[in-house]
Amino acid sequence: MSPHELQQLLSSGLLSFPLTDFDAQGDFAAAAYARRLEWLAPYGATALFAAGGTGEFFSLVPQEYTAVIRTAVQTCRGKVPIVAGAGGPTRQAIAYAQEAQRLGAHGVLLLPHYLTEAPPEGVMAHVEAVCRSVDIGVVVYNRAVCRLGPAQLEALAGRCPNLIGFKDGIGDIELMVSIRERLGERFTYLGGLPTAEVYAAAYKALGVPVYSSAVFNFVPRTAMDFYRAVANDDRATQSRLLQSFFLPYLAIRNRCAGYAVGIVKAGANLVGHPAGPVRPPLTDLKAEERQQLAALIDQLGPQ
Repeated sequence: MSPHELQQLLSSGLLSFPLTDFDAQGDFAAAAYARRLEWLAPYGATALFAAGGTGEFFSLVPQEYTAVIRTAVQTCRGKVPIVAGAGGPTRQAIAYAQEAQRLGAHGVLLLPHYLTEAPPEGVMAHVEAVCRSVDIGVVVYNRAVCRLGPAQLEALAGRCPNLIGFKDGIGDIELMVSIRERLGERFTYLGGLPTAEVYAAAYKALGVPVYSSAVFNFVPRTAMDFYRAVANDDRATQSRLLQSFFLPYLAIRNRCAGYAVGIVKAGANLVGHPAGPVRPPLTDLKAEERQQLAALIDQLGPQ
């Protein structure tokens, strides 16, 4: 898949980030991960992002990363495209991006470099180096310490033909409008705030109709129903699902930093597709919170 083809693919539909399966000892469980992908693939997501944020990329060691991407590519071949997460310091991000390309991933989501603040010029050099290291398409994730503006993205677009997408995880509306208006159709634009459904209608109005759904990991039918409601401007369905599920879900998620991953793993465990525990420094939900989440899931009906 060429970078242009990936850009076209990511310009519509729902995206999702599969959880990474760990066993009781916290080790990567390849067979369970393959079963997860086989379960999710038929529901209709446009692409699956392996080893992304929800997939705990930040806790994987290099050999595990290889195993995760290899399993995803092999399991989903001919079913749904795989975009691989890559991140960390520049040389590490390059190594992950090149490994993803070697293994047959269709593109790379460039996650933030983590921890160290850096000037825009340094972040630009980081993104350019990763883009130049591979031939497949790259989507940059504006979040945390990676914060690029329209001028920096325009310069990168001119230097890096395979930089085909921009994912927003910051939620600065003025910045998003500025980027969308300046870059136009040069990029595909993805909504990437945690629990993106809450922001989906607003982002669609900004010209960003595509987003990634974490809850697709455990309530895929509901995730697709909500996406279709946004796509069709069905405000009644959006409001019903926001009030009955997404806003109460957020109330649980917001109780603890890092629950954006822990609550998704809890949901997968509750619906019979367990992915094991999260790895430290993240923490799993408490028993009372799992019960509250179970009640929310139950009222949605069969998935």
